[in-house]
Amino acid sequence: MPTPTPPAPLLDPALARSPRGPRAIAVRRDDAELRDTAMHRHARGQLLGARRGLITVYAGDRQWVAPPSQAVWIPPGWPHGLRSHGPYSGYSVYLSPAACAGLPSAPRALAASALLLAAVERAAAWDGDARDAPRRRVVEVIRDEIGDQPQAADALLLPAEARLQRLALALSDDPADTRTLAQWADWIGMAPRTLARHFLAETGLTLSAWRQRARLMRALEMLAAGAAVTTVALDLGYDNVSAFIAMFKREHGVTPGRYAPDGA
Repeated sequence: MPTPTPPAPLLDPALARSPRGPRAIAVRRDDAELRDTAMHRHARGQLLGARRGLITVYAGDRQWVAPPSQAVWIPPGWPHGLRSHGPYSGYSVYLSPAACAGLPSAPRALAASALLLAAVERAAAWDGDARDAPRRRVVEVIRDEIGDQPQAADALLLPAEARLQRLALALSDDPADTRTLAQWADWIGMAPRTLARHFLAETGLTLSAWRQRARLMRALEMLAAGAAVTTVALDLGYDNVSAFIAMFKREHGVTPGRYAPDGA
């Protein structure tokens, strides 16, 4: 059986490595397969995010699971990688070292504002360099949004320990997985109390709270796409719709039916 061809790089590596060239290069990408990019680094800073689905971003010793409402900023020179959970649909903006002046000097997850996303969409449609005045203004909007947007308080941190990370990635792939802590502990070969203690220490959340947040991220995505509340609840592993509605209202202050664009 032939080995699948890995997705092409989002940007020509030579362009990403070079400190010269345009102040900003934006790309959009839709891949039929998942994207799994090994750790690497380059001279340009990079803003990246998902247009649909969840992505895991590794940056230095930090790792996030980010939904479309969040983006991740990677300063120049920081080692980083990416893994999508399902087919990849996302964007990246590569900023020259000079354009990164004054921006955060460490990786961070931030809110992906409507203004930021609109500016990225505009930049991704450009051909050639971004040196004319209108394009320079769009680049400044992107820079301003990277610098001004608050850190995403609800960004999910992945644990660094290999077995705990394997568990967290499995939940990111399938938040509907209802295995108990004891069952997860058996799956990764760790004592339940050890799992609970170290997972909390590394992520700031208990395993159940981490899974609930991953479910909420996926629920928001499904609702925004027009899925019915019942479909979302059952697909995410809830025993009944009422339990899902109560959890959603507790976290977001409104019922999922009021959140959904079509009122489903």
